[in-house]
Amino acid sequence: MGQAKNGNKVKLHFTGKLDDGTVFASSADSEPIEFTLGQHEILPGLEEAVEGMAIGESRTVKIPSEQAYGQRREDLTQEIPKEHLPADLAPEVGQQLRIDRPDGEPVVVSVAAVSDATITIDGNHPLAGQDLTFELEMVEIL
Repeated sequence: MGQAKNGNKVKLHFTGKLDDGTVFASSADSEPIEFTLGQHEILPGLEEAVEGMAIGESRTVKIPSEQAYGQRREDLTQEIPKEHLPADLAPEVGQQLRIDRPDGEPVVVSVAAVSDATITIDGNHPLAGQDLTFELEMVEIL
């Protein structure tokens, strides 16, 4: 079918790594991911890297944090008194919580710290501030 272009549905295997080599996501032991180019279903930098790939082609691409999940923003962390939490909640560092923003829109945050009186929540994506390297293999162009 040639090379993947805008509007094509594609299937590809990927492995995502951090600069230190830590694998944060991979399709190696599962089905390839499937998406349509140009529909903004994946990271912009990754979508750009996939365009032009042919079936069977492999490519390694580094995506700077600005084209991935952005820089960490300290204004997305907040300390909350435990008295404002549901009584049955026993927060732990790393735990994900769903809270409502002031506009009523739900957002997922993670617990960054827990003290006797407060918890600190972090609304940054876990990969914010990280440059990401993806190893890609085009499986199919539909």
